[in-house]
Amino acid sequence: MARAKTVFVCSQCGYESAKWLGRCPDCGSWNSFAEEIKKEASPAGGKMNKSQGISTQNKPRPVSQIQSSERERFDTGIGELNRVLGGGLVRGSLTLISGDPGIGKSTLLLQCAGAIAARFGTVLYVSGEESEEQIKMRADRLGVNTQGLYLVSETRMDLVEQHIRSLSPVFCIIDSIQTLFSDGLTSAPGSVSQVRECASELMRLGKTSGISLFIVAHVTKTGALAGPRVLEHMVDTVLSFEGERSEDLRILRTLKNRFGTTSEIGVFEMQETGLTQVEDASRLFLEEEDGGEGSMVIGLMEGTRPLLVQVQSLVAETHVVMPRRTAVGLEVPRLNMLLAVLEKKLSIPFYSSDVYVNVVGGLSVQGTSGDLGLALSLISSAKAKPLGLSRTLAIGEVGLTGEIRPVARAERLIQEAAKLGFQNAIVSSRQTLRKVPRSIQVHRFATMAEAYRAFFPKRAPKNKATEALDD
Repeated sequence: MARAKTVFVCSQCGYESAKWLGRCPDCGSWNSFAEEIKKEASPAGGKMNKSQGISTQNKPRPVSQIQSSERERFDTGIGELNRVLGGGLVRGSLTLISGDPGIGKSTLLLQCAGAIAARFGTVLYVSGEESEEQIKMRADRLGVNTQGLYLVSETRMDLVEQHIRSLSPVFCIIDSIQTLFSDGLTSAPGSVSQVRECASELMRLGKTSGISLFIVAHVTKTGALAGPRVLEHMVDTVLSFEGERSEDLRILRTLKNRFGTTSEIGVFEMQETGLTQVEDASRLFLEEEDGGEGSMVIGLMEGTRPLLVQVQSLVAETHVVMPRRTAVGLEVPRLNMLLAVLEKKLSIPFYSSDVYVNVVGGLSVQGTSGDLGLALSLISSAKAKPLGLSRTLAIGEVGLTGEIRPVARAERLIQEAAKLGFQNAIVSSRQTLRKVPRSIQVHRFATMAEAYRAFFPKRAPKNKATEALDD
């Protein structure tokens, strides 16, 4: 007979303790332990037959005889989603998607479900948060009325498994994992034990039946994925849907992908009829190509896609002891490093000014290819003077000694800029460029000091009174 005991489980990482603790010794979270009743199997019934659980399908086979599922990818009907998944949805894969409430996760999945049902077969949409009528209202608004799309509102894991086995769909959506619960556990839905157990059942069901599953997960107030950390390790792909509910732009980013790269992003725009794909994302991020002082256009690669984004800087004099350093879309440590380089090598006094940096469009810039553009925008704002070049792209990494280093795939970024009508490009003197469009003039600099003297030359003072002002 099964015995029950009381344990305390951390809601952040799943650490178990025999008594309540104020601070989790594993992840360091405070007041995160919740009481749960755990059942243990009886020792008498713990023995298992040696042949139990072994079948002919589970025997080891040579790798040459195993058929790869790379060719068995479903076209989701959404090109941006296919890009993020690595070329399509793999049969039998388990994908986890998370995002803030109201960001458009259910809208994206319902559009994907309608496209797959129209081309490949039965699709099951399991919702634990909305009724069938509510989902139908959204489907009518999106124009999804496919005969092969089935809807069910259910939260019990055993009934969800029965629905999946009876329909045998090619694609199944679980919205969301925090609403499912298993009768074998006494804890509430959304707890660490329930999420872990239900995810394990779904993974076993999907792998053995060859059904592709999409699981929606909640996020915490800090934006992290809710639930135990083991949930991210169990699934094949982890997607993050980002954006502001007040803005139309949505970005789908890959955090983990066993079947493709994690550097791709999908760009969407929220409209009345649902999410629409944005193929030319650079035009969306470039609101003003000549933004005046404190504005520069930088280039970065997101997987195989070149993107041009605008970065804006504001340097304002302050009298407080600790000036502010605020960055939206950029890493603050990287901003502090560039400010230190400019102060040391160019003698620009940022220590007495507040510095604000923003990436237009809500995109988060990763990597170092935008260092040169960010540094030039900071200098432009500090000197209250625009760069002096129209329609200019800056590509390069800035080192601690003030040198400008080359970056990878700069040619691709310059070609993208030429398509958008740019006329100038600022790169490192060591940057190798084999094919440069004739419409773009390339300006090369070895250090930030050279670029500073070229774009912000020191004016000759008329007298000693104005010399101090110019310095």
